Amino acid sequence: MLVGVVSDTHDNAQYVDRAVDVFTEAGVDAVLHCGDVVAPFSATPFDGEWDFHAVRGNNDGEWALADTVREFGTYHGEFAALTLDGTDFAVYHGTSEPIVDALLASGDYDYVCRGHTHERVHEERGGTTHLNPGGVPIPGREEAPAALVVDIASGEVTAHELG
Repeated sequence: MLVGVVSDTHDNAQYVDRAVDVFTEAGVDAVLHCGDVVAPFSATPFDGEWDFHAVRGNNDGEWALADTVREFGTYHGEFAALTLDGTDFAVYHGTSEPIVDALLASGDYDYVCRGHTHERVHEERGGTTHLNPGGVPIPGREEAPAALVVDIASGEVTAHELG
């Protein structure tokens, strides 16, 4: 099973469209958006041939966003605990580092996927893979955001730059 991970797209149509293209070309089975979609129009392109899951980010202030996502996917609110093909995922926007650290230390998840910092992360902590695809560039952080593709069978994570 292939899982796409993206975060902090912040209404940037270029990054949204490129992420959708990456996930379509890779043939992912599920997409996890780690928050800060922002407006409903930025969610609708993710209505694809996959299961779509989104969590609320600190900039997702439009209540219509949840309703829009629910038309084609699952909107989980602040946090999602998902099991996909026998693999456990925690999905959280990441506004609290102590919560991220607790999720990683818990040993309950194979992957902890988060956003918020706009900094790309791919690290192993105690048998858990910590992923943050990054987000739209902000001053002082010039790294382009990525769409991550996780191959559950092999554990391989591939980053596809969106910029």
